[in-house]
Amino acid sequence: MSAALLHAKGVSISFGGLKALHDVHLELRPNEVVGVIGPNGAGKTTLFNAICGLVKPDSGKFEFEGKERSWPRTDELIDLGISRTLQGVGLFPELTVLENVMVGAQKLAKTGLISAALGTNKRDEEILRDKAMRALDRVYAGSLANRRADTLAYPDTKRVSIARALVSEPKILMLDEPAGGLGPQDIEWMNNLIRNLTATMSILIVEHHMDVVMSVCDRLYVLNFGEVIASGAAETVRRDPAVIAAYLGTGVA
Repeated sequence: MSAALLHAKGVSISFGGLKALHDVHLELRPNEVVGVIGPNGAGKTTLFNAICGLVKPDSGKFEFEGKERSWPRTDELIDLGISRTLQGVGLFPELTVLENVMVGAQKLAKTGLISAALGTNKRDEEILRDKAMRALDRVYAGSLANRRADTLAYPDTKRVSIARALVSEPKILMLDEPAGGLGPQDIEWMNNLIRNLTATMSILIVEHHMDVVMSVCDRLYVLNFGEVIASGAAETVRRDPAVIAAYLGTGVA
C-alpha cells in the first residue's frame, strides 16, 4: 500500500450553528481515484473547499506528501500540485478555448499571465500556448482551440474545463461532478479519461452518477450529515446497509 499523497484528518467545519463536517478523515494515495459521495447537503463540497483553501476548518490536520502543514490557501494550490474543476464549468465566455486554458497556467509564467496574454511577453506567451495546447490534446479538444467558449456544446465545455485544470500538470486533480449534465456516450468518454489520467496523477472526485463512481473509483468515502458513514473499496461500500439507507436506495441492494 502506497503512502498517502494527501491526508485530511479530523476535519470539522461549522457555519454558525450548523455542523457542515464533523471529524472527517480522507486519504488519497498516488495514482488512485477516490470518490466522495453522499446525499445533497452531506458536506462533500465543503470538504473539497477546505482542501482548496476556500473554507478554513475549525479543527483538523492536513498532511501533504507525508508532511503536516497548514491548510493550503488558494494561491498555494498550483505550487503544491493541486488543481480543481468547478461544478458550473466556469469558462470565460468571451475568451477562446485556448485562452481559457491558458488561464489555468498563470503561475507557470514567471513574469505573469497578463503580459503574456496581451502579447507583450512573447516568450511567456509561447510557453503558455504550448502547455495549453498539450492539455487540450490530452482531452481530445485541440480542434476547439480557436473557438469562443460561448459557442461550445455543453459536453465540450466539460472537456475544456478539465484541460484548464490539467495545464498546471497537477499531482492531484479534483473533479467536482464531472459527469453532471452529460449523456451516456459522454459519460463513457469521461470514465475512460479519468482512468487514463491516473497514470500521472491522483484524482479526487465528487459525483452523483453512481455508474461513474463504481466504474472509476478505487475507494469511496460516503458522507451523510457531515460525517463519514462508510469508506473503502467501491464494491464493499456499495453493499454497506448504512450507505444503501442514506444514499443509494434499497433498489441497488
